[in-house]
Amino acid sequence: MLGEPLPVELANTSYAVRGRAREGLATTGDLDAWLETVRPRFPRSDPFPAASEEDLTSARDLRDTIRALVRSAVGGERPAPAVVEALNAHVRGAARWKELTWDGDAPAVRACGTGPAVALALAAIAEQAVELFTGPRLADLRACHAPGCVLFFVKDHHRREWCSAGCGNRARAARHYEQVRDR
Repeated sequence: MLGEPLPVELANTSYAVRGRAREGLATTGDLDAWLETVRPRFPRSDPFPAASEEDLTSARDLRDTIRALVRSAVGGERPAPAVVEALNAHVRGAARWKELTWDGDAPAVRACGTGPAVALALAAIAEQAVELFTGPRLADLRACHAPGCVLFFVKDHHRREWCSAGCGNRARAARHYEQVRDR
């Protein structure tokens, strides 16, 4: 986890290690672990139930849709209409809403919805993706340019050029190696 918006975190479950593609959501257990990791970022406190194969397929499809949209945004291109419709289908995937609760002295938000909890979470991530792609942070979406990295990030500092400090170190080391080799 890089601390990025949830749609970008989901997109980054497809990653590379030493230049080789890796699937971060290979099993329903992987999806369960990912959801447990991001659970504090949802307006709910109870754990998610175990994900089904259908949930896993839906999560991968949403992830691939978001990755396609980010690639288009980063490249300054218009996304394919089918990709936009795929994201919209995920947003419509489950009926969900937020309700106000007032326990004690402080107001709080309670997430409500109809449908399985994992489907509701994926629909919420899809909705956040819509907000990301239509909001001011769209201009800050970046692809990491470190050697072998395929991750995305939202640039939150004017000097940030990589998804993580590790990628920044690899990029600087590769640049140094090129300079030394050329001498």
